Amino acid sequence: MAKKLTGGCSCGFVRYELLAKPMFVHCCHCIDCQRSTGSAFVLNAIIETSAIKVGRGKPVAVEVPRDDNVHDIYRCPKCQVAVWSDYGRRPNLRFVRVGTLDDPNLLKPDVHIFTRWKVKWVKLPEETPAFRDYYNTRKLWPAASLKRLEAALGKSVD
Repeated sequence: MAKKLTGGCSCGFVRYELLAKPMFVHCCHCIDCQRSTGSAFVLNAIIETSAIKVGRGKPVAVEVPRDDNVHDIYRCPKCQVAVWSDYGRRPNLRFVRVGTLDDPNLLKPDVHIFTRWKVKWVKLPEETPAFRDYYNTRKLWPAASLKRLEAALGKSVD
């Protein structure tokens, strides 16, 4: 990683540093992400929990009801900004909100997902893969990232 990836919440109570390059970056257009962010999509940098060094403050998990699984959004206890998520109670994996980085320009999406809910005015770049729903992780992720993901999950990715 050339430049340090540091970030935090709006009020500065929570500060963190990513100790490794994220495995993959999702741009999710699903309706849940639109509602939880109040925006058209969310950018999530997928990384091992152990690769997040919290320098100050402690985000608090807020459970979000979902039809398909449990989703915890970790928020600053003071300003309530979402700094990362845990989809499916996988304690070794986090989805860091790219917008909370000090320089969000350092990470761009590797894929656009759940585009069936994409707002019509958002134009997707042709060079970035896009999927109506989800995708086959094994086919899209680089080998090194797959290895890290499998280590974090403690199982093979199908």
